Amino acid sequence: MTGDGRNRKPVGPAADVLREALVEALISTGGIRTPAVAAAMRAVPRHRFVPGAGLAEAYADEVVVAKIGSDGAVVSTASQPGMVATMLEQLRVRPGDRILEIGAGTGYNAALLAHLTGSSGQVTTIDIDPDMARRARRALVETGYDQVRVVTGDGALGDASRGPYDRIIVTVGAWDLPMAWWDQLRSGGRLVVPLRWRGQTRDLAFLREDDDQGHRLRSDAIEPCGFISMVGQDGERTSVLDRPSGVTVTWDADQPIDPAAVEGVLDRPRMTQWSGVTVGAAEPFDGIWLRLAGAEPGACRLTAGFTAVVTGRCAPGVPERGPAIIEGDSLAYLAVRRMAEGSGRRWLLGAVGHGRSGGALAERCCEQIRAWDADRAKHPIIVAYPADIPDDLLPDGYVINKPSARLMIIWS
Repeated sequence: MTGDGRNRKPVGPAADVLREALVEALISTGGIRTPAVAAAMRAVPRHRFVPGAGLAEAYADEVVVAKIGSDGAVVSTASQPGMVATMLEQLRVRPGDRILEIGAGTGYNAALLAHLTGSSGQVTTIDIDPDMARRARRALVETGYDQVRVVTGDGALGDASRGPYDRIIVTVGAWDLPMAWWDQLRSGGRLVVPLRWRGQTRDLAFLREDDDQGHRLRSDAIEPCGFISMVGQDGERTSVLDRPSGVTVTWDADQPIDPAAVEGVLDRPRMTQWSGVTVGAAEPFDGIWLRLAGAEPGACRLTAGFTAVVTGRCAPGVPERGPAIIEGDSLAYLAVRRMAEGSGRRWLLGAVGHGRSGGALAERCCEQIRAWDADRAKHPIIVAYPADIPDDLLPDGYVINKPSARLMIIWS
């Protein structure tokens, strides 16, 4: 077999047609931006990595479930092709690159990486699940990408045997940036990772920078995303805020949040503030969460189920991933209100507060909404520093502390 998959088994005209249609669709939506990524996605037969799916499902721009655990929960998936393409574009793979992938999954992404780096490069992919590692290895061999090294192990430890790497890509949701990834990424290398903080996940493309003050990871791309969480990173906390309706909040271990202080907070008087900012039906406003997360120590995620929303008990603007602030015994969360007829399909943004400081928190939320509205196209830079960096070497601003990294959200 050859390292670029040219000796793979024939895939048939139906698969070829569907794969070409998928690639053309991703080019049209901007997921694929370069000829190299387009060529890789044309070459690698995705359906061979998801044998339980039909051809139509394999070549739809959708997640395919790869494994379900004994408790019925999904434990592994083949990521949505659009997200796969986005992350590959962010990784900027070059022929000859040495690449580490955290989360082998089905092996499909590793095959794409092998195609991109060519016969002069090296790809190592690691998965903590022995069953998934075996399945990925088998699929890679059967499709002609047998030069990919598949390792069964803890992705948080990486694989130093082939490092340092030019590129590291993480295909599971990470809550921290383990030191092994820092140590195994060369200076000037790129790390693409779905990083989770304050209850939400963003796909970040980092460039490693080194100077006389140490090293850091500086983002040059950021996208909303959703991934199955990495095993073994347990810094996130979730608590029931309101038992009758099942409203929950999710926050991080470093935050000054006492869940007992806000349990039952929805029974306390409600105060609503409106920002004066409006959005149309198709306008994204996830940047508000980034503003809150970079300014408010109590920024977190609020989730309200069907009962809470339909009864009006708690109706956040984004029920499953609602930006919120908790401070002491008080809460505020993002809210929306449909504008009057004649104004088009637009919604007014604001916040609902509960508790002694609920009104003030709601107004602080509105301040961040207005800051976002001042330049909606603006994206922050996320800078990660090693956890042991002294405070005096950090720029001014709010710091998010994790066991292996300190994050700053910088709006410049």
